[in-house]
Amino acid sequence: MKYPGRVIKQGESDVAIVKAIRDQLSQRGYAPTATSTGFDASLKALVRLFQSQHSDANGSPLKIDGTVGPMTWGALFGAKEPNVSVKATIAVAALTVAIGEVGTMEVPPGSNRGPKVNAYLASTGLDGGYFWCMAFVYWCFREAAQQSGLPNPFPKTAGCLEAWRRVLKASPANIITKAQAQANPALVKPGSVFILDLGKGMGHTGFVRSNAGGALTTIEGNSNPLGSNNGVGVFELKRRSVMTPNLKGFINFT
Repeated sequence: MKYPGRVIKQGESDVAIVKAIRDQLSQRGYAPTATSTGFDASLKALVRLFQSQHSDANGSPLKIDGTVGPMTWGALFGAKEPNVSVKATIAVAALTVAIGEVGTMEVPPGSNRGPKVNAYLASTGLDGGYFWCMAFVYWCFREAAQQSGLPNPFPKTAGCLEAWRRVLKASPANIITKAQAQANPALVKPGSVFILDLGKGMGHTGFVRSNAGGALTTIEGNSNPLGSNNGVGVFELKRRSVMTPNLKGFINFT
């Protein structure tokens, strides 16, 4: 059964969806009680048990909340990364540039400086020493445009939320909101740029490399594979998803 495009929770009225969840849980060894019907408290508890013992497509633990969103749906129904043909777009070209930068490190680590980091920042008009995740994204788009001859639609800025505001104003069709991504994770394509809103005007960003039912593999600058807020380089990571709490959405030029 295809993901219905919304989070399924206790009290769900669509009988067919609830039956599919109940049947799938039963097939996986989580059989509802004979007296249980609908998406009631006992089914919620069963979903929580399933979540506590399973991971998403990237191996990250499921959120244990008793609701069935895209990540739990994928784990329950075995959703896999779709085989899609990727068009040669400026976003895909920028992603290809980003992949080639994996392993770039700050010099020294934690300084927001270094030969390549300074170049990323300089592409947006800044000197070394600033947070550079969005400058990295812009630099990749700029390099891709120069190499491919395609126009560069990405706004020249080192600010994550500023990039979001500019694209939303200039070309809202290139915005995928968090709600849209959660309803239909397949909207998020390789080359999409995720935007996190960390509060107080701060944000974080990176490229989506692949999407497995909403579980994202990303390429991120000014990041840290150990989960620290102190970014030190460019890494490929598997800790983002369309359900990330502080996700604002995606800038999508794919």
